[in-house]
Amino acid sequence: MNNNDILIRVRYALDIKNTEMVEIFKLGGVEVTKEEVLKMLIKSKDSYDNEDNDTGLEENQECSNMMLESFLNGLIIYKRGKQETKPGQPERPLLSIKDNGSVNNVMLKKLKIALSLSTDDMLDILKQAGVIVTKGELGAIFRKEGHKNYQVCLDKYARNFLKGLAIKYRG
Repeated sequence: MNNNDILIRVRYALDIKNTEMVEIFKLGGVEVTKEEVLKMLIKSKDSYDNEDNDTGLEENQECSNMMLESFLNGLIIYKRGKQETKPGQPERPLLSIKDNGSVNNVMLKKLKIALSLSTDDMLDILKQAGVIVTKGELGAIFRKEGHKNYQVCLDKYARNFLKGLAIKYRG
């Protein structure tokens, strides 16, 4: 699952309109046009199985790790409002996706924050998608990278979480 797939699935699950997508990217610190957003929401040609010929699809725009994380940061601000830093509090690093292996972990953390989900809510969402996960397994995904109990979130879990999110929010 690539970043464009994540963007498409989050947009669908939360029923976000194109103009809202532009606004969310802007809140996350990235200026994009509606046309660029639409190009990011086109499935890439390699995501269609068993098609060797050119299907006439428009060229999609790749969503980089930085753009995806900026979108997720913007989604947090869009859903919960901007958090003011307290005096003396150090600035947090804005981008926490270090490589492609941590994309799913960061996505789950940021969606949990943006939607004000508890651990039990997340377990219920995964259960609706047909995946049974324990609190310990979910906690390992939320650990900081480098922690002894840290686990990489596999595409299977991320995909099913987004599927469960769509079931919860869209019915």
